[in-house]
Amino acid sequence: MQPPETPKIHGLRVPLTARSGIATFSVFVVGYMTANLVPLMIIAMVDDLGVSQTVAGAVLTGSLLACALVCLATTRWAAGQFRRRLGRAGLVVMASGFGAAAVVPSAPIACIAIVVGGLGAGGAVAVGGAAMAAFTNPNRVSGLSGLVNRVAVTGVLALIPILGTRMTNAFGIVAVLALATALTMTWLPTAPDLGAGTTRTRAELPEGVTRKRVTVAGASLLVLFAVWAIGEDSLWAVSGIMGFEHAGLTEQQMGLALSASTAGGIGIALILTALGSRLGRTVPVAVLLTLGAALKLGACLTTEPTTYLVLIITWNTVYAAAFIYVVAIAAALDSSGRWSAPLLGTYLVGSAFAPLFGTLVTEAVGYPSFGVIVAGISLVVLLPITAIAALSARTEATSLAVGQDPTVRYTTSVIV
Repeated sequence: MQPPETPKIHGLRVPLTARSGIATFSVFVVGYMTANLVPLMIIAMVDDLGVSQTVAGAVLTGSLLACALVCLATTRWAAGQFRRRLGRAGLVVMASGFGAAAVVPSAPIACIAIVVGGLGAGGAVAVGGAAMAAFTNPNRVSGLSGLVNRVAVTGVLALIPILGTRMTNAFGIVAVLALATALTMTWLPTAPDLGAGTTRTRAELPEGVTRKRVTVAGASLLVLFAVWAIGEDSLWAVSGIMGFEHAGLTEQQMGLALSASTAGGIGIALILTALGSRLGRTVPVAVLLTLGAALKLGACLTTEPTTYLVLIITWNTVYAAAFIYVVAIAAALDSSGRWSAPLLGTYLVGSAFAPLFGTLVTEAVGYPSFGVIVAGISLVVLLPITAIAALSARTEATSLAVGQDPTVRYTTSVIV
């Protein structure tokens, strides 16, 4: 008698396991690490390479834009059967570029290597975003990703100053992390196999929803996320100088605001991970965008230090929650990662222009008017993102139902 065959997972989404989680969250976090380490990287470049702050900023902007463009360009591969190869190649290129920048003392070579590292990071970010869409419960998976990202970034931000803010540390640590993550790509979940004669789009479309409608929703979400990024990151870019000039914060108080904002992000990621899909996505994202608009406006209007401190910390926590929900919306729209793969790329495009937008607008119209503008951006994207969130709930439900066999028993260790 032949032993029974191991049952296959027939649904378009699979449970998150320890190995697949390590691979997915690591490639996403490492790919996005550069954006979080920009302040320390600028210091290292100025001190070790002897370039000006303007040159260092321009090189890192170029690296982030390269990351964003590659992320957008490789979406189809990240959402298809070449996901693991793309992830491994992107991480190796990233490690090579940042590794060279860490050890080569020549400023021109190091600057070119940093941009090359950004190219590799783009592939890693696309793969991480696409892989998150493969799992059940996108809310919880996105929350876990946000939690891992915040904890990892907090640790690296604390470690680099301890070791010394030098090129060998600021870029070398990222290179080592990228190389280590490349070894985990065999654990990455692949794009769903629907079987012969079936298309992913047809399989995931709810009754009464056309393929064109889902495509328009996904493309719109990418554009809206980039616009939202300009409003959020432009406030973050000027929050320090606005705190000093407009609200009268001391240097110590501003440091407290930045560290407490990071802690708030970790806390909210923990909460959203625990909640999973209990609250859905539509109502929470609408509430968060509305609350974020009010907090941004309040922060730009207040001239009282303590009030400003509380508003900035609360806003940053709300921002982290909204970010997690938008990632979940994109993942829920298509289990292949068609929309979650390029999502962070579009965010980085908006984020790259945010410092310029923030400084130009505040100099031109002042902080109170700037607050009205950035609050208005949140309100403009509110209704369309809420509508897309509602649609994502329907596509997620359909993708879970397609061919799902409730008798399947999984042999892997399921953690979600």
